[in-house]
Amino acid sequence: MMANPHGSHGVRVVALAACMLATAGVAAQNLAWVSSEKSNAITLVDLAQGKVTATVPTCKRPRHMQLSADRKQVLVACSDSNAADVIGVATRKSVRRVPLGDNPEIFDLSPDGKTFFVSNEDDAELSFVDALNGKKIGQVKVGREPEGVKVSPDGKTVFVTSEVANMVHVVDVTSKTIRKNIAVGKRPRRFAITPDAQELWVTNELDASVSVVSLKDYSVLASIPLQLKGARASDITPVGLIMTRDGKRAYVTMGRANHVAFVDVATRRVTDQVLVGKRPWSLALSADETKLYVVNGLSDDMTVIDTGRAKALLSVPVGRVPHTVVLTD
Repeated sequence: MMANPHGSHGVRVVALAACMLATAGVAAQNLAWVSSEKSNAITLVDLAQGKVTATVPTCKRPRHMQLSADRKQVLVACSDSNAADVIGVATRKSVRRVPLGDNPEIFDLSPDGKTFFVSNEDDAELSFVDALNGKKIGQVKVGREPEGVKVSPDGKTVFVTSEVANMVHVVDVTSKTIRKNIAVGKRPRRFAITPDAQELWVTNELDASVSVVSLKDYSVLASIPLQLKGARASDITPVGLIMTRDGKRAYVTMGRANHVAFVDVATRRVTDQVLVGKRPWSLALSADETKLYVVNGLSDDMTVIDTGRAKALLSVPVGRVPHTVVLTD
């Protein structure tokens, strides 16, 4: 177990860690972009210096973000604007807005970048939106309060979580129909697909667990329990999930438990837990995967973790109620 980076010695920790990051020269990315729901802005963090250098205004209640396929644009889903803001990475200015329907929360892009797949929470729908002209080209009714959206590597299937139905919906892109409903844990949230495209991992926020689903027959292969010494199960609320490129390790944010779990994918066991800020939410890995960037929604900061040592290096204050982090060159 590691020391709390948010304690009384936080200033010295930040200064030391910033120096370490600046001199290491291992991360390919230069900036972390952090969306903030209450700030209507994106905070830019210089990763070498470990500090905020700018903010970029955007639409109302920015939440989920993704990079375009060419990494030249940041796409931001703004729930209260019912749109995606398309921001140029180089200019840091909005290029255009793409309508995404009512209360868009999470989206994913087709492999060719031409279609947004969007969870519209209030309508209990998965929407298909033309990325160029913003026109809605289809929709599929799913369970209540859909959130997580993940496109299969071949672009033929979209997976959607329903928080109320406790299901993962398997949607056929061509026919725009539900192929399968998979019962998982309580309040499923986010996804990761193993690099070999054999398994779909799903965080279950109110079950303190991760479901492992076979992508061959959509059966549930396992449920990985998340535990923390001294914490009640109700305080372990996993949401964010990311995997390494080799598929050997997964990182899971534990929500109210204020930790990130390191999970060995082969054995499906937790190997390490790192204390971060309050209610860790979203994750991003550096290009060389030596650093993990964790957005903490209730302490308004981002924690930087050394993945090799399973140790927090520093905490960087960002905007109010940060939601998602993406990294740019």
